Amino acid sequence: MTTWPILSVLIWLPCLGAILVLLAGNARPRLARWLSLAFTVITFAISLWMLFQYHEGPGGFQMQEKLRWIPGINTSYHLGVDGIAVALIVLTAFVSILVVAGAWEVIKDRVHQYMAAMLVLDGLLIGVFCAMDALLFYLFFEAILIPMFFLIGAWGGPRRVYATLKFFIYTFFGSIFYLIGLLYMYHRAGTFDLPTLWNFPFTMQEQSWLFFSFLIAFAVKTPMVPVHTWLPDAHVEAPTGGSVILAAIMLKVGTYGFIRFSLPILPDASQHFAWLIIVLSLIAIIYIGYVALVQPDMKKLVAYSSIAHMGFVTLGMFIVYMLARQLHDIQMAQLGVQGAVVQMISHGFVSGALFTCIGVMYDRLHTREISAYGGLAKVMPWFAAFWVLFAMANTGLPGTSGFVGEFMVILSSFTANPWIALFAAYSLIIGAGYTLWLIKRIVWGTAPTQKAASMPEINTREGLVLGAFAVAVLAMGVWPWPLMHLMDSSVAQLVTHLMTSKV
Repeated sequence: MTTWPILSVLIWLPCLGAILVLLAGNARPRLARWLSLAFTVITFAISLWMLFQYHEGPGGFQMQEKLRWIPGINTSYHLGVDGIAVALIVLTAFVSILVVAGAWEVIKDRVHQYMAAMLVLDGLLIGVFCAMDALLFYLFFEAILIPMFFLIGAWGGPRRVYATLKFFIYTFFGSIFYLIGLLYMYHRAGTFDLPTLWNFPFTMQEQSWLFFSFLIAFAVKTPMVPVHTWLPDAHVEAPTGGSVILAAIMLKVGTYGFIRFSLPILPDASQHFAWLIIVLSLIAIIYIGYVALVQPDMKKLVAYSSIAHMGFVTLGMFIVYMLARQLHDIQMAQLGVQGAVVQMISHGFVSGALFTCIGVMYDRLHTREISAYGGLAKVMPWFAAFWVLFAMANTGLPGTSGFVGEFMVILSSFTANPWIALFAAYSLIIGAGYTLWLIKRIVWGTAPTQKAASMPEINTREGLVLGAFAVAVLAMGVWPWPLMHLMDSSVAQLVTHLMTSKV
């Protein structure tokens, strides 16, 4: 137990900031912006303090907070973090600063409400990664839909109502199955406490039903094929900040759910149905890559690219069963899980940067059609440099963060089955195809219109936001060891759970 509730502060400080921002009112947008930036910076600073307080050596959860919440149903306000959660919390706090800064001059209508929604979303997402009680996790898991619903619905594009309803219906529908599984676990175990559930001896039949209950919920959030169709529409209609937070953080909630629920609570069912997740992951990696190739809209192309990259995450998570239980290669099993988490973090930086770049272009030309752009290297050389860097990271170029996680997953997949690795590696060719073609049409050549030929270079604020993303992408690509060392013991403990049969 910690003497200072650092995790509660990380969750509720941004929510408190949202209240103060709302009190600033619509008449004082400048105050709302500065308050939002201040609260996101303070939250990020506290997350760094948490990072330095975390001890990488011992396994288990640290900085735990546990208070009685609803004693009648044996549930508690239980928070804690391991290395995986710490990395995701720091990512969330970091990206939130850039989202607020990126919307500084872009959002002009109801600024206080937009910033308040972003702050609430920041706190709730951190809550998802801290929760060690299944009911508390469900509360945060569902609550993040509310601010995102308003962000897309109020500040989105022309078809924002359609996109918002589709997003909400899909994700809420999936969450119903999670709730059913949650209630059954409580009925059997008599508690919502995650450490207790990790060790509870569910039968194989129970694990199988629970596996599909959780699979539907987490697959929608990830999203996995075939429940992915809500994501491109949500991205296209969302404001830039909404797209950044959705791609960089919210997509990780689904894969984090697999780490906390499906893998440790249902190890036998997860092993039995691992082939299904591997097949769906390879379909996402290859098929969705081809879908991205034909997109005329930049946001849709990057949205489909995100689905393909998240396929590497689920592949790395479930390939471990072939490695740990069938081949007894613990080192490669841990490498697969580590690769999946590294890919989650990397995708947060790269996809957030790409959507920020698209927002920069949209603010100048007010279109996302690729055909409307061209020759940006001549008129916006600094922006073009950032755009090419992030595009190369998206293809998995060595030296960038996009290479590290994908390489680890492919390497572990090759040990499990060379054919799986071959199909996974083939996605690098497809990814290079649609990304390089996108770059060719936007950065090089001649601008198709006079307006495109006279687009102004990025300003200082935009340069700082893109520069921060660039530093993160390069630092993680050149020196990934600190991130991997941070989660070594947590991954080892997770793999131990995977190897322990309950039947």
